[in-house]
Amino acid sequence: MLYLITNRKLVKNKNFFSVIEDAVQGGVNVIILREKDLSYEDLMKYALGIKKIIRGTKVSLIINSNLEVAKDVEADGYHIGFQRFINEKPSENMLIGVSVHNLEEAILSEKYGASYIIASHIYATDCKKGLKPKGVKFIEDIKEKINIPVIALGGIKPENIKEVLDNGADGAAVMSYIMAADNPYKAAVKLKKY
Repeated sequence: MLYLITNRKLVKNKNFFSVIEDAVQGGVNVIILREKDLSYEDLMKYALGIKKIIRGTKVSLIINSNLEVAKDVEADGYHIGFQRFINEKPSENMLIGVSVHNLEEAILSEKYGASYIIASHIYATDCKKGLKPKGVKFIEDIKEKINIPVIALGGIKPENIKEVLDNGADGAAVMSYIMAADNPYKAAVKLKKY
């Protein structure tokens, strides 16, 4: 499973929706719309635009941090950080994804009803400059303790995605590798080879 986490600010010489379209054609399975700074109205426009692109495909749309938009656009899921998940304990009739950064968070996320977790960050990444990556051992440790899908995030590219999957990850999530790519279609295809 290949997850794309959006960041419109990384898009170089194309428009946001053409990047999404290329990524979908390249084999992305899930799009997490993560544009936290947008108002309800603006986020809704992005969500509806993505829905149009993925109509008739098996690609899922998950909305990050905005449950109202997730419900109103009839997204496949809702994704939030661990602390918010614990505080809010959402019980919507959709996928609920949680970002985790340690084993305890992973275990508690499953216990309180998460559908899947995103574990980060596995490799060094510009998004987390100066923070030591956790490596694939982190995935192994989580997989020993929980049964819901574990999606690896952080510095994932074609050179290391196989290692992530070989160590138990159910999928990989990327942001800049596709969003900032000169050719998002090719970037997605390269990741999907494994």
